[in-house]
Amino acid sequence: MQTTKMEKIDLLRKEILGLQGLGTPPDNEQSAVLLGPILDNMPGKVFPTGAVHEFLSPTATAAAAASGFISAIISSLMKSDKPCLWVSTNRTLFPPALKTFGIDPDRMIFIDVTGEKEALWVIEESLRCEALCAVMGEVRELNFTQSRRLQLAVESSRVTGFIHRRNPHTIHPTASVARWQIAPISSQTKGGLPGLGYPRWEIALLKIRNGKPGSWQLQWSSNAFHRIIQPVKTVLPAFKKEAI
Repeated sequence: MQTTKMEKIDLLRKEILGLQGLGTPPDNEQSAVLLGPILDNMPGKVFPTGAVHEFLSPTATAAAAASGFISAIISSLMKSDKPCLWVSTNRTLFPPALKTFGIDPDRMIFIDVTGEKEALWVIEESLRCEALCAVMGEVRELNFTQSRRLQLAVESSRVTGFIHRRNPHTIHPTASVARWQIAPISSQTKGGLPGLGYPRWEIALLKIRNGKPGSWQLQWSSNAFHRIIQPVKTVLPAFKKEAI
């Protein structure tokens, strides 16, 4: 009897996720994004694809770290052989650096626009395109109505959206499935030799629909995320007082 109850609860949970646009993705999507221990906090222990993820970066350093972390996730999604679109009003990304995360820059489509209104329009239209695996959009502000439009766009196309808000003025509730904040951690080389080590991040999952928030320290190496065995003391950058 207990097993039957648990099966009913699990079925009901899956139905609720489906109604919210977070139904179980196809097998190729479920195995695509391997986020290590972070998946334990995700709904169904699966990274939500076909949804919009919001990233907050209060400083330029945090923004660079977030771009790297998002690129690592996108590299997994691009294994489907579909390209990714990168929309920005003031792009600072150096395309050859994407090779660090296993992405061929030629497969990334960059669109640079002059204003945020135009950027949001391009992002929304791109999220409706089933020929893409993901859309990365760099904007400053995002309100609930705008985020709802983006979420509705991905629910039919199953394209995954990443909205990177660089130095936002205000923080409002949005319709995004998850809200993240990323900070860099100093890399370490093997044996203390000079040079650059693997990318490392302090990852804060501030909210996740039908999941559990949390924080982790991960390293990107061998095209995968790995937990940092010896945690490093870090402090996430704070937002300005007017950011509420």
